[in-house]
Amino acid sequence: MAELSMNQIIHAAVRRDVARTEQALRRLGDGDAARARQVQAAWRNLVRELTHHHEAEDEILWPFLLKRGVDADLLHEMESEHGAMKEALASASAAIDTAAADATKASATAAADVVARASEVINQHLAHEERDVEAPLGDLESDPEFKELSKKLRPATMVDAANSLAWMQDGAGQRELTALRSTIPGPVVTILTKVVARRYQREVAPAWR
Repeated sequence: MAELSMNQIIHAAVRRDVARTEQALRRLGDGDAARARQVQAAWRNLVRELTHHHEAEDEILWPFLLKRGVDADLLHEMESEHGAMKEALASASAAIDTAAADATKASATAAADVVARASEVINQHLAHEERDVEAPLGDLESDPEFKELSKKLRPATMVDAANSLAWMQDGAGQRELTALRSTIPGPVVTILTKVVARRYQREVAPAWR
């Protein structure tokens, strides 16, 4: 089985968080305000991570791939799908905010339904990107210009990078964890995740424990 790329590791984290957010919302009962706020915090983190990922693709990666001969119509589809995902995420965020404020089973179930609809939009895009864009990206792995460009796709600060790494690993399977440690040295991943990623460990991780 081929090793996962960093893009695929991120996609796996997105799919995982969307699925467990819906599940957590469906399990919420009346008056469970503390749990609702945990789910809200985890969802906001997902939106933050996914927004950074897609903005970097739209602003940096797609223009580069266009210069390297990747089909312009395909890249336009990617950007359009990002727009649809942004709308779906906004709708889900609003519903989750309502559920956190109301703390009722009815509002939590309504939010879960919105997240389920968003999941369809998100998963269709991720599958499309992995099917049609992953191969051109793989062909560029040894390209010096692409390697330099890839640095711009990373989080802006060490703290942001640490929180992203903690998120990617939270609930990940062995295949994702192995691929991540083949890209970034294991000791570096451990230090960043356990020592630097304090925001994630404090605000987000409790939602999934």
